[in-house]
Amino acid sequence: MNSSGLSISALPSKDRAIVLSGLAMVAAIGWLYMFYMAWAMDNMHLVDMWMPPQGGTRAWTSWDLFMLFIMWFTMMLAMMTPTVVPMVLMFTTVNRQKKLKGQPYAPTFAFLSGYLVAWGMFSLLASAAQWLLHEYGLLNPMMNSTSYLLSGAVLILAGVYQWTPMKDACLHQCRTPLGFLMAAWKDGRFGAFQMGMHHGLFCVGCCWALMAVLFSVGVMNILWVVLITIFVLLEKALPYSATITRTITGTGLIVWGVCWLMLYP
Repeated sequence: MNSSGLSISALPSKDRAIVLSGLAMVAAIGWLYMFYMAWAMDNMHLVDMWMPPQGGTRAWTSWDLFMLFIMWFTMMLAMMTPTVVPMVLMFTTVNRQKKLKGQPYAPTFAFLSGYLVAWGMFSLLASAAQWLLHEYGLLNPMMNSTSYLLSGAVLILAGVYQWTPMKDACLHQCRTPLGFLMAAWKDGRFGAFQMGMHHGLFCVGCCWALMAVLFSVGVMNILWVVLITIFVLLEKALPYSATITRTITGTGLIVWGVCWLMLYP
């Protein structure tokens, strides 16, 4: 695919508005659910909401696991949809050029669907991890850590991962939309879906450790959900070298984790 010199600025304002409105709706679904869950947890006397079973109180059911998955997946909709905006706009720009030339093209939704499927797979793994943590009593029913050891270990893991070559490679793919599309382009609806999933897996590789921080600070801690979302967005979008943010955040997370471990009895 020859798209040299192509930029998002080539996308007409009408097309841009349609894409951004669609992405905003997807993200809004996630954020509305997240804020409702946070509100419900603070007002359990007013609503009958689902809560995870806590070691021994009752057995986990398939419904519990399903609700846990829904919670994680809607959280990923809220957190990751805003960060994929540049990639989706670039995909739409390339697609429009192909359409104008009479070449095969695919709807943007196919690309976004593949991206969200990748985060759906991550949500399954995160749900399984949380189930185990509840089973061993390391998370309480409010989904907060009950262990200094768990909190410290997760923070150190997230900090160390910020320095790894894998983090660097995955983040590079997230920061260069046109380069990714030129290297990974596939025609057709299924090709667009594959590209979306491919990019989503790079994003998972970039951000999974930051998402794991929620096991330390509280899975439903809205403040930290917002802060991590903003950080991921800036990490992908800021023009200067990502090495700076990776070094600073990696160091900060490790120091924070060590402080938690020092509190371990």
